[in-house]
Amino acid sequence: MRTNFDFAPYRRSTVGFDRLFDLLETTARTEAPEGYPPFDIERESEDSYQITLAVAGFRPDDIEIVAQNNQLTVTGRRPDDRDESRFVHRGIATRAFERRFQLADFVQVQHASFDNGLLRIALKREVPEAMKPRRIEIAGAAANDRIAETKGDRDAA
Repeated sequence: MRTNFDFAPYRRSTVGFDRLFDLLETTARTEAPEGYPPFDIERESEDSYQITLAVAGFRPDDIEIVAQNNQLTVTGRRPDDRDESRFVHRGIATRAFERRFQLADFVQVQHASFDNGLLRIALKREVPEAMKPRRIEIAGAAANDRIAETKGDRDAA
């Protein structure tokens, strides 16, 4: 089964999307089949998201969250301070993990909380005012005269 996708035709007909195609190709190449720890991504509103990771067996001190260059990295490492000989069966995974999430431009981490074995990370997209679209008024007598003439023609008809 072929798992890679050729983005070359799209690269030829688009301008400024190089980063997006690089991200898609990198994700396709590095996607690990292992899904530990499991996670959910929820959209709470137009600009708010929440990532929830199931990290049973970990304490908040065992987990590190780092946001840098549009990438969120969650790492968990447990110290080996328990006596393994006590366990007859070990079903709760406490192995070290690292999960990476690629964040869109202007998405910032708001806060993180830990409750009942679930790590919740709140994200919000905050576009700077300078980047938001704004309407530009057209100045000039010629433009206003044409609009007035068009109205006058319709009123006469």
